[in-house]
Amino acid sequence: MPPINMLKKMNAVIIDYGLGNLFSVKRACEQVGLNTLVSSKPKEILASDAIILPGVGAFGDAMENLARLDLISTLKNVVKSNKPLLGICLGMQLLMTKSYEFGEHDGLDILKGSVKRFTDPKDKTGRVLKVPQVGWNGIYGYNEALGDKSPLYEGINDGEFMYFVHSYYVIPEDKECISSVTKYGDIEFCSSVRYRNVYACQFHPERSGLVGLKIYQNFAELISK
Repeated sequence: MPPINMLKKMNAVIIDYGLGNLFSVKRACEQVGLNTLVSSKPKEILASDAIILPGVGAFGDAMENLARLDLISTLKNVVKSNKPLLGICLGMQLLMTKSYEFGEHDGLDILKGSVKRFTDPKDKTGRVLKVPQVGWNGIYGYNEALGDKSPLYEGINDGEFMYFVHSYYVIPEDKECISSVTKYGDIEFCSSVRYRNVYACQFHPERSGLVGLKIYQNFAELISK
């Protein structure tokens, strides 16, 4: 996929709070021509054109790290600034009000909702599937409530497969913010959201081949506008 050379190169900060898959995200951004800086400094984050919040690991640990680095208020100010914010995997879950992973933890409360563990997902034969879900799965829906696809899905067909690694999923209170859904066995869950300048996905686009790179390219084009 060629980089978007026709556009002014924009700058995005990938937030480093100790629990992110930073190298893979940075490499995907560079492949589509997006300048990136890995940082945990609030001033650098607020000075960027866009922000990416990746994440793998435990919700409670992540929130403790964000608080220690003074990034909770920083992220809320990013939302107020109207700059694009992209959350990935745990980064999507952190946007919610609460998580019930190993107890109850407060989230960023940027989106009202909760984070819940898969409970005995079953296939069509009644066999209980493994948790975490690890592997490829389809994303569907692309938020008909908004009257159009999320800009991140421009040029991507409904039902494309993305790469997931997770035991928990988000349940937004406002169903209109749901950009796509995915089924794991008999459980249908929200696999991406869109709220004003906030975009987030449970899957890893940087690990989802050319279709995943297209999401990063769409994000870069969104920033340029």
